[in-house]
Amino acid sequence: MLRRRQALALALAMPAAAGAQQAGPWVPPRPVTIVVPYPAGGPTDLLARLVAQDIARDLGQPVVVENVSGGAGAIGTRRVAQGPADGTVLVLGNNQTHATNVSLIAQGGGYDPIRDFTPIAGLADLQHILVVRNELPARDVPEFLALLRAQPGRLSCASTGQGSAAHLTLELFRARTGLDMTHVAYRGSAPLLQDMLGGHVDVSFATTPTVLDQVRAGRLRALAVASPNRSPHLPQLPTLAEAGVPGVEADAWLALFAPAAVPAPALARYRTLVAQTMDKPEAIAETTRLGMAPNLRAAEPFAVFLAEDVRRWAEVIRTANVRAE
Repeated sequence: MLRRRQALALALAMPAAAGAQQAGPWVPPRPVTIVVPYPAGGPTDLLARLVAQDIARDLGQPVVVENVSGGAGAIGTRRVAQGPADGTVLVLGNNQTHATNVSLIAQGGGYDPIRDFTPIAGLADLQHILVVRNELPARDVPEFLALLRAQPGRLSCASTGQGSAAHLTLELFRARTGLDMTHVAYRGSAPLLQDMLGGHVDVSFATTPTVLDQVRAGRLRALAVASPNRSPHLPQLPTLAEAGVPGVEADAWLALFAPAAVPAPALARYRTLVAQTMDKPEAIAETTRLGMAPNLRAAEPFAVFLAEDVRRWAEVIRTANVRAE
């Protein structure tokens, strides 16, 4: 009789155990890859590695970062859009891959940033700082605007390339203010910075990591941040809206995406783990140290923001007739 009761208890427990296992957190069937559609060493790559290292501890599988650069970020992003949708391949995207490429490059790079992906979370922002060469007679934004009105089109504004985030920020500034500058496109931030320090160009909307050291050392003058939020690196600096120029908000954001058809349990697990990671004081400190502004955004509000960002930049690109190089 005892053996019979023990057998019955075991039989009843087995379905319950199986059900509990099914209800447990999702585990990927093989190691996970986070594709970074840029070369190693940049902000997108470094943030991906921070996330990968932390979530791997709880995920039950290794998480590796793979750099697949080229095509303004489109090559690696397209690979993820066309890859397996089982939760084992993600992409660390940004405003270029998921907001402006669709309007700037042929066939949008071969993917749809809204239809082909689902957000896991917004992670951080690369803010654009309005900086001027020290010799320019403008100590603040009102003086800068007065200078532009007095000398329309005379000042030169440097960017990191035709269709880059810095260039589009200039076009947004033009659209919001009606004031003009001559666009000078560079191939990357290093030559841009060299010419700014040499006094060969007057102005730039440059990302924080590009100019922070020079601003702190007094070799360039920062006037405002083109963001809805003040900079954690230069907290005394006003936003452009605070300085009297509303609507020029041009953060180069970074976010983690999965292919659109990834199962809901996988999305839920990633969203939980990524939120836990990015909310840790050490992750916030490291993100800030890398020159970014931590900005954890949940999937649903970020999806709403993303759709609006795609529309907003499409209008700027169309109005200014911007073409990528």
